[in-house]
Amino acid sequence: MTQFDETFDWVVVGSGAGSMASALLMKQAGKSAVILEKAPWVGGTTCKSGGVMWIPGNRFMDPGEDSLEKACQYLDAVVPDGPDSPGTSPARRRAYAVEAPKMLDFIVAQGVRMERGSTFWPDYYDELPGGVKTSRTVTALPFDKNQLGKEWAPKLRQGFLEVPVRLDDGMKLPFMRHSWAIKRLFFKIALKVVAGKLTGKHWVTAGAALQGRMLKAVLEKEAAQIRTDSPVSEVIMDGDRAVGVVTVRDGRPWRVGAKLGVLMNAGGFSMNQAMRDQHMPGTHSKWSNGIESDTGDMHVELAAKGAQLAQMDQMVGFQMTEAPGWDTDYVKPGTQSTTGKPHAIQVDQTGVRYMNEGGSYEEFCENMLVRNRTVPAIPSWAIMDQQYMDEYAVAGRGTAKKNMAQWVASGWMRRADTVEALGALIDVPADALKDTVERWNGFVRGGRDEDFQRGVRAYDNWLGDPFFKDGPNQCMGTIEKGPFYAIPIVPGDVGTYGGVVCDCDSRVLREDGSVIAGLYACGVTTASPMGRVYPGAGASVGPSMTFGWIAAKHAAGLGNQLA
Repeated sequence: MTQFDETFDWVVVGSGAGSMASALLMKQAGKSAVILEKAPWVGGTTCKSGGVMWIPGNRFMDPGEDSLEKACQYLDAVVPDGPDSPGTSPARRRAYAVEAPKMLDFIVAQGVRMERGSTFWPDYYDELPGGVKTSRTVTALPFDKNQLGKEWAPKLRQGFLEVPVRLDDGMKLPFMRHSWAIKRLFFKIALKVVAGKLTGKHWVTAGAALQGRMLKAVLEKEAAQIRTDSPVSEVIMDGDRAVGVVTVRDGRPWRVGAKLGVLMNAGGFSMNQAMRDQHMPGTHSKWSNGIESDTGDMHVELAAKGAQLAQMDQMVGFQMTEAPGWDTDYVKPGTQSTTGKPHAIQVDQTGVRYMNEGGSYEEFCENMLVRNRTVPAIPSWAIMDQQYMDEYAVAGRGTAKKNMAQWVASGWMRRADTVEALGALIDVPADALKDTVERWNGFVRGGRDEDFQRGVRAYDNWLGDPFFKDGPNQCMGTIEKGPFYAIPIVPGDVGTYGGVVCDCDSRVLREDGSVIAGLYACGVTTASPMGRVYPGAGASVGPSMTFGWIAAKHAAGLGNQLA
């Protein structure tokens, strides 16, 4: 008989959104739970993220706007099946489409305030069958973290946007100069910031708002004991069944038993460069927006216990640039909104365009890595002109009018009076770069990107400029007004996307397809149920919450009783 220092019904490793969802389900089922978090802070990568959930057929969509059949049609069209993607299958994708809206209803019923992320946040491949050109996204409302109290407020991991603004509204602010409505929105937010400081509020939004609200629900309902600074080093097995874990308490090993099961939601391996070199060569932890505790410990431990690891070469790419100060930034300077705007393209080191500069950030970085195998493409170069600089911010670093001298002096941004001279500055063949720019300008004037169809998708235009009127769509503008500019782009990420293979009930599987009894997983500890594709905004957080919830339902023997 295995000896434990204490025992719970449900033992959860990691404190991401899926962990909280599972704990709330277990509480409703009358079961005890503990959440063991390696870091000093609660919230995991979810807390640092946008906190968006991709939930098809969710409660905030209009009647008739979506359906189970439409969602499954889209997922089956976007996500390829095959031996290199065992984390996904038609059955697992359907399980997600069926259970995700039910999970959301359950979480809202626990007092977690949610809303539609936007009425216009299209699927990343909205042109495919079943794609939605409006929005399947869900986000949490901004949250005053001081509601967590003096003990827990400091333990909520820092978010990337700590102001009282809805995420959708925050994305409108860069276009403030074009709209009095957005100007009024800005002043409303500013007044709320001031009022918050005067009244002792600490507002957070995006992922921190989601996790703050989830943590508040767990604490208020006493759904789980939550322990920080509690790394797990081992899964305890009794024969072929997982029955507990070894963690640390009061400076010594502490054995925690699990009557119903162990849920692994321990994050990925974005900060483990050795694992990155093994599984995804050419990528770097220094470019990642993952959190410091994402070191892959549980990937290694689960593999040692016989679990199948798969899709380990995948990451949720998020293109970034080494702008001044990037190495100390809490959030690395992303460039999706840079290359996706009018008057900008991206070229490899031979001066050639090789993809649609808009679209999914995951696909963008995958394209860069694939291109680099045959043509030098890391870094690639974003090419812009003065029209761009007059209108848009660059990589979250503000506008050119205020920062240009510093950018050029640092060597990060290159500037030249002609395209050919710019090519020389970035060591790209001048004639090739000139030909590429002229070809692009021809596409703009002709009304269609004949090479990569930029602007055909609604999502491409979402990334562009809703007020842009001088091109065929909202994301295509000429590059013809000097000076001309270039910044280097590299394949960053927001986390890894591979891990253990699970079934439709979130049970961890061995190489032979058999179940490791008592062991469940969700989040980026798993091989994504979306395979090697990112179907839309929130395709990590949504599945993490849903499959964490599914795992708890299965372990508690509830089946669809709460459906």
